[in-house]
Order: sequence, then structure tokens, then C-alpha cells
Amino acid sequence: MVNKVKIARIEKDLTQAQLAQKIGVTRQTIGLIEKNEYNPSLQLCVAIAKTLDKTLNDLFWEDEK
Repeated sequence: MVNKVKIARIEKDLTQAQLAQKIGVTRQTIGLIEKNEYNPSLQLCVAIAKTLDKTLNDLFWEDEK
């Protein structure tokens, strides 16, 4: 599955480290979120969405097949 956070981050021309710095987490946290190996808190999801100019639905809602 393609990770929507990673796509949105690349579209904004941000590295994992740059995104992490903007929202106050480590680069490793962003990497784990992008690999679907970390379940971020709602607060962190909101911070990521705001920074990437996306909605929570854009980034975290699973498309129904």
C-alpha cells in the first residue's frame, strides 16, 4: 500500500527530517509512520495534516476497495 503521508511530504518537497522538525518529532517517527509501523496519536496526525496542507481524511482514511 502506498503511504499517503509520504506522498504528501514529497509533494511539499520536504525530507522526513524537515517534516519531523516542523512538528516536533524525530525523523525516525516519520519514517515509521510512512512504513505503517507506528500508530500516531490524533494530535500528531493533526500536526502532520496541517503541516502538509491536507485533511485527516486525505492522509489517514483508508480507501474502501
